[in-house]
Amino acid sequence: MKIAVLDDDPVQLAAITAVAEDAGYRATGFSRSGALLSALRRDTFDLLVLDWNLPDRSGLEVIGWVRLNVDPPPPMLLVTSRTEDADIVAGLEAGADDYLAKPISPPVLAARIAALLRRAYPGRADGGIETHAGLSFDPSMSAVVVRGEAVTLTAREFSLALVLFRNLHRALSRSYLSESAWGSDPDLNSRSLDMHVSRVRAKLGLRPQNGFRLTPVYSYGYRLERVAGAERTTPLKDDET
Repeated sequence: MKIAVLDDDPVQLAAITAVAEDAGYRATGFSRSGALLSALRRDTFDLLVLDWNLPDRSGLEVIGWVRLNVDPPPPMLLVTSRTEDADIVAGLEAGADDYLAKPISPPVLAARIAALLRRAYPGRADGGIETHAGLSFDPSMSAVVVRGEAVTLTAREFSLALVLFRNLHRALSRSYLSESAWGSDPDLNSRSLDMHVSRVRAKLGLRPQNGFRLTPVYSYGYRLERVAGAERTTPLKDDET
């Protein structure tokens, strides 16, 4: 999971980023709102941790921008020194999903992050079989089972397919797909990602007649969508693609 942390205090930024990384997430820190908004235009984050008082744009303004421009918006946690009841109400009414007062307690912050991610992205197993949109993903075999028929994928193809199905209807950046599916790999270039996406589409029959649409998002990445009204729910054979 990928988390963005926004705080103009370098000590707080480092502390919050460390909590996220210690909990096993990939965290990126930003000291200015503008830098975070620029990153959101080209990359995908699963959760935002935001300070309120910032020099260029307030945390509430960032929340408003995200809710207008990111579809669907990731969960957002306000971590701030503003602790009056009126402030808490204003933050939640502005669209924050949770609110945490400074100074932070690392265990509490880690628990709040985990709770928000569980609510936003349910159904994710830790190494076990997962079912998404009627397809079962078995990591022990790198296989996807569709109505009893197992389709074997390479390890990279399986990881990519699982990331896509975990994020149905969500545009995912190219870097997010690469990092989520198989980590940082200097040998994995843009063309290689496109090749893997094409293979996953073909092997699983991710086409509208089968109930799915896997399409590129211009200058960003890819989106997998479920298509309503499709009759066929089994993958296409290679000679049908």
